[in-house]
Amino acid sequence: MKVLVAVKRVVDPYFRVRVKQDGSGVDLDNVKMAMNPFDEIALEQAIRMKEAGIATEIVAVSIGVPKTEDTLRQALAMGADRAILVGHEGRIESLGVAKVLKAIAKLEAVDLVLLGKQAIDDDANQAGQMLAALMACGQATFASAIDVDGTTLRVTREVDGGLRIVELQLPAVVTVDLRLNTPRFAALPAIMKARSKPISRMTPAELGVDLTPRLELLRTEETPPRQGGVIVASVAELVSKLRNDAKVIP
Repeated sequence: MKVLVAVKRVVDPYFRVRVKQDGSGVDLDNVKMAMNPFDEIALEQAIRMKEAGIATEIVAVSIGVPKTEDTLRQALAMGADRAILVGHEGRIESLGVAKVLKAIAKLEAVDLVLLGKQAIDDDANQAGQMLAALMACGQATFASAIDVDGTTLRVTREVDGGLRIVELQLPAVVTVDLRLNTPRFAALPAIMKARSKPISRMTPAELGVDLTPRLELLRTEETPPRQGGVIVASVAELVSKLRNDAKVIP
């Protein structure tokens, strides 16, 4: 089984982001970047599948600026066999990501595409579903367990009511959730080796994909600070505040 893992370069989840003064987006100057945590879990799952003799090759792919190479180096250090960087400057929407991944999946003739259920920067939760639709293949989202039996995947999904188990045939697209596994730390020797491994470079044009945004970003605003709570004297006062102040009930 050949596995394609999509990894995205995002702001480190422990770093407090700042909005640009003009509201045009998030200020990325002097900001620590990292691999999207959900994608890191997807990569760990692919590595475990290879260690179990299920996967034969792991290809990591990312889209972005030249510095995105650092994220792919991390993927190689963790255990990916090869890496592909699709160079692109500017904002990328979920549909564009899905189209790029479809083109690479076809080019590489992969059996399984793994990616995080969402990226922590835009929280769109769309790329995996769009990719499965474009590839016309089965999909399983929010995976908390994945079992492989030949060409059949048995995926446990986290849903609002608990857990749901689905079976699908390869090729397939699976997006992973937090409880699937705990990603490993790359050992220093692996990090050093990853620095010398080649990274294939492509452009969206070479893949026949147009990444021009279809949506217009009007403005980015910081979340307003939370107000302190108050103690109410009665249920009637509580209902009044919910209705008149918070406006959460009619």
